[in-house]
Amino acid sequence: MITEVVAALIWDKDKFMICQRPAHKARGLLWEFVGGKVESGEKKEQALIRECQEELAVTLSVGDVFMDVVHEYPDLTVHLTLFNATIAEGVPQKLEHNDMKWIFPAEIPNYNFCPADEEILKKIVEVYNG
Repeated sequence: MITEVVAALIWDKDKFMICQRPAHKARGLLWEFVGGKVESGEKKEQALIRECQEELAVTLSVGDVFMDVVHEYPDLTVHLTLFNATIAEGVPQKLEHNDMKWIFPAEIPNYNFCPADEEILKKIVEVYNG
């Protein structure tokens, strides 16, 4: 059973957004890209727009897929699709996350990310040259 998950790679000039998971959730306090599970009947882009409204109170403009990965956690297997995205309207607010930051690719090693994001982070560093 694979859980379909979507996430957003949101850039602001040379920095991208990362969010810290709430302490009480699985993989608590690890950093991740904003997003969440795709509900049945939803398109991935729709799911991402809905999740970002719920979690950040912003409306996204969703672009193409940056990368997708399958990762097996002890409790679930996720197929994570990361979309390039920009904020069409609104100012990001921490409605669900413990913290939120805009970081340069070179700052990635300073944060503990969810294991599913590791491959993606390597690609970001390659593509944007750290």
